[in-house]
Amino acid sequence: MSERAVREQERTQSSLAALDDLLQHRSRLGACVLLSTSDALTFSRLRELLGETDGNLGAQLRKLEDAGYVSVSKRFESRKPQSWYSLTASGRKALKGHLGAMEVLLGSVK
Repeated sequence: MSERAVREQERTQSSLAALDDLLQHRSRLGACVLLSTSDALTFSRLRELLGETDGNLGAQLRKLEDAGYVSVSKRFESRKPQSWYSLTASGRKALKGHLGAMEVLLGSVK
């Protein structure tokens, strides 16, 4: 095996290790990507964009919140409660790292 092939394998291995386990789930990754494009989105808007049920989206957003990747603020608008979600600085860093690792992996496929 050539030295170049060994380096490519090591780079792939390093990229696999750099993937964020929390962002491996489609809904959590999708929510972070959507939140990265906006200051904040409501729960309803995220549910609509991701095509998720209330229960599933709530569970996935809670995991992101517990990890410090998203923050939530609850407000009343027209007497109805609304939850607004934002990507935190650590969430943005994790997303960039995860997507960077995925780019390296995609580039290594022949």
